[in-house]
Amino acid sequence: MPVAFSPDCTLSLSKGLACAGMTGEEAGMTNHIRQITMMSNTAYNIALIQMRCSNQARENLDKAITMLKEASQKGAKVACLPELFMSQYFCQQHDSDLFELAEPIPGPTTKTLGQVAKETRMTIVVPLFEKRVAGVYHNTVALLTADGNLGGIYRKMHIPHDPLFYEKYYFTPGDTGFTHFDIPQGRIATLICWDQWFPEAARLSALQGAEVLFYPTAIGWHPSEKAVYGEKQRDAWETIQRSHAIANGIYVASVNRVGHEQLAGEGIEFWGGSFIADPFGEIIAKADAQSETIVMATVEPKLIEETRRNWPFLRDRRIDYYANLLTHPQGNN
Repeated sequence: MPVAFSPDCTLSLSKGLACAGMTGEEAGMTNHIRQITMMSNTAYNIALIQMRCSNQARENLDKAITMLKEASQKGAKVACLPELFMSQYFCQQHDSDLFELAEPIPGPTTKTLGQVAKETRMTIVVPLFEKRVAGVYHNTVALLTADGNLGGIYRKMHIPHDPLFYEKYYFTPGDTGFTHFDIPQGRIATLICWDQWFPEAARLSALQGAEVLFYPTAIGWHPSEKAVYGEKQRDAWETIQRSHAIANGIYVASVNRVGHEQLAGEGIEFWGGSFIADPFGEIIAKADAQSETIVMATVEPKLIEETRRNWPFLRDRRIDYYANLLTHPQGNN
C-alpha cells in the first residue's frame, strides 16, 4: 500500500522516516506503516499440494514432484507443500532414532526440488525437518525461487507439545523471527502449523507487506475424539485463519495432509481441508478431508487494496497503546 511522504520528511535506513514537527510517537507510527510496502498489481495463481504421506521419503518426494509439476501446468506461480511432507508425522512419539529423518538446508531435498522450481519457473514453499548442527533441529520452511535457488528459510516459532504432537522433543524454537520473501509476483510470508493460532504472527507478517500468508500444516483428529469434538476442532482451525485474512486484509493459504497415520496409540486422522481465503475472509478454494489434490486460486493484489480501503484496520491501529502486548497476563491478586 503506497504511503505519501511530504517534502519536509527525511528517510534513512538506520533511523527510518522523520518529518519536521513530528512527535516521537507520530514518527514511530509512520515508520510502522512504512513497513507495509507497495504491492504488485498483477494477479497470479497459487497452489496447495494436499497429499498423503508414507514412511518412505523417496515415495513422498516423487509424489510431491508429480503434483508440483501438475500445479505448474495448471498455471501456478507459487506452490506450497504440507508440513514435514517427507515422512509420516513422526512427532506422535519420543524416539531419538527419528532424528535421523532430519537433513541440512541446503541439502538433498532442496537440491532436487530446486531443479523442479527451475524447470517449472515456479516458487516452491518446502517444509522440512532441518538438521542445523549436531543436536539442534528445527521445523523449517525452505523457499525455493523460480530460478532453482534457496531464497531463504523460516523456522517455526511456536512449538506445541500435546498428546501425539510432541514437537518440543524434536524441534528447537525458531530464531528467524517473522519474515517475508520477495518473489517475482510480489511478497509472501510463511508460518507453520501451530503458528496459525497466533494473531501476532499473522499481523507482523502482514506489516512487512506480505500479500499471501502460507501455512503448511499437519493437523488432525485423535480418532476417539472425532465424534464429539471433530467438527468443532476443524471449524475453529479454519475460523482462526480466516480471521487473520480479515484482520490483515491479505490472502491466507493453509495446506494440510490427509490419511490416518498410526505411529503411537490410536494415531492421528489428518483432516485435509486445505483452503485459500481472500482478504475478506471468504474461502475461495477448498479441498475435502480425504483426497490427494491440488487446491488453486488467483491472488488479486487489487482486492487487497480495495479491502483495506474499506476496512482500514492497519490504518487505525493504536500501537502507541499496545505496549502491554509484550507482558504476561496478570492475575487479580
